[in-house]
Amino acid sequence: DDIFTTEEARTDAKREKIEEIPLSELFPFKNHPFKVLDDNRMLEITESIREHGVLVPCIARPRPEGGYELISGHRRRRACELAGLETMPVIVREIDDDRAIIDMVDSNLQRENILPSERAFAFKMKLEALKHQGMRNDLTLRQIGTRSRADEKVARDADESARTVQRYIRLTYLIPPMLDIVDERKIAFNPAVELSFLKPEEQEIVMTSMENAVTSPSLSQAQRIKKLSQDGELTEAAVDKIFAEIKKPPLDVSFLRNPKIRKYFPKSYSDERVAETILKLVEMWHKQQMKKQEQSR
Repeated sequence: DDIFTTEEARTDAKREKIEEIPLSELFPFKNHPFKVLDDNRMLEITESIREHGVLVPCIARPRPEGGYELISGHRRRRACELAGLETMPVIVREIDDDRAIIDMVDSNLQRENILPSERAFAFKMKLEALKHQGMRNDLTLRQIGTRSRADEKVARDADESARTVQRYIRLTYLIPPMLDIVDERKIAFNPAVELSFLKPEEQEIVMTSMENAVTSPSLSQAQRIKKLSQDGELTEAAVDKIFAEIKKPPLDVSFLRNPKIRKYFPKSYSDERVAETILKLVEMWHKQQMKKQEQSR
């Protein structure tokens, strides 16, 4: 959903009829999982549109009740609004709900700095749309010469593993306040996935304990809290006891944001995941060095 897109997208846009449609007739996609924020990025898009106009048309489809539903271009529409424009270039397509969801998700997942909640609900929406198209998890479909499950297709399109996609979708089971602190990076991805297995009322207990202890759970603590839930023993006192334990100081991973390091990892990787990968590689290297020393003796 960015104004800066691929040359392929610009070429595709030239093949279709482009219409200037009033902003007042363009409505957001139903249950759109991506947040449209008036942040610094929005200011950049707005200034670019003021200077160059909308370089790539948005995609929309007609609404039964009138007007058009945006499939891609939600941020561009907001930027046009901020720039004082009344219309914007749009390609109108007649597509069904499932195809519209898939296109909407794919166009937005190309963006950088996508929040965990956005990625979670986007993966879930696309997976459900693919299932509706016949790619159920328990069936297979011939797909470009391979047989593929729906979750594997979602993963392949996003350059992720099927397991990672499934774990992101688990985040949609978090209560909104818990999901908010995941987006705010106040709780790490892996512990959040473990907490997603708790009942809503149990998550509220954990939220209260976190606020009282002014802390967030480590992965091992989250796993123990999940075990309490499975055993029917999750109480505020039990969670408070876990949070009262002294945790090891968190590893300073700020150096992992260096572009020279980041270029080797998918954009969706969190600092924690990058650190885990590097640690495994260092451990492998250390074992190789120890083996060489033993052989040289």
